Amino acid sequence: MKVDIKTKEQLARMREACRMSAEIRDLCARSVMPGMRTRDIDDIVRQYCEAHQVRASFYRYEGFPGHLCVSVNDEVIHGIPGDRIIQPGDLVKTDVGIFCDGYNGDTSRTVMVGVTDPETIRLVETTKRCLAAGIAACGPGVHLGDVGYAIQKVAEDAGFGVVRDWIGHGVGRTVHEDPEVPNYGKPGTKLVLKPGMTIAIEPMITMTKAGAKTYVDKRNGWTVITKDHSLAAHWEHTVAITEDGCEVLTVPADYP
Repeated sequence: MKVDIKTKEQLARMREACRMSAEIRDLCARSVMPGMRTRDIDDIVRQYCEAHQVRASFYRYEGFPGHLCVSVNDEVIHGIPGDRIIQPGDLVKTDVGIFCDGYNGDTSRTVMVGVTDPETIRLVETTKRCLAAGIAACGPGVHLGDVGYAIQKVAEDAGFGVVRDWIGHGVGRTVHEDPEVPNYGKPGTKLVLKPGMTIAIEPMITMTKAGAKTYVDKRNGWTVITKDHSLAAHWEHTVAITEDGCEVLTVPADYP
């Protein structure tokens, strides 16, 4: 496994890609409303890229047709923007990255569209706490198993399911790099984190433990769906490991 260690200069360049990724992530989140099509969100990303003369990281990546992934309700990740109409009560996951000056950002958040159900709200809030726990566990000398365990414990203590079929990853010159970053694990196992590593931590948590089992929609070959069609939430940040901890790169705006 070859893991890219970024220099200070490379990290500075990557910060800009991540800053823009976070900016467009939050712009999309603020724009989501009932009655709009998921392709309307894609248009927001396309227009942002045209205005800033950058490229959406996911566009045409391994053939993906959208500028971002828009996954609704039981769709976990990799939803293709299209004619689906967003309805009140939907969970809309917007997963986006910007490629700028040779580097990528990668970030996601879950938008609750008029959601009032307490358990659905608890799922989304728990997934945010999973992300925070994973980030808090990061630092030089830490095993990836420690990071995964921190995420898993928060989710399962709350009674929710952790998707194991799909995981986080390294990110930098390409959208997906080594190492693999699972959202579950055993403390003291897996790769040891070192300063200069940049990883995407992205808990994907489902309403039921049975829902943690997923399948890929055969109709498009991309969209990952819970097998029991239970709701799923997804939050993601790109993180750089530093000499004394970690730095969240995909934060400008309204992430708590």
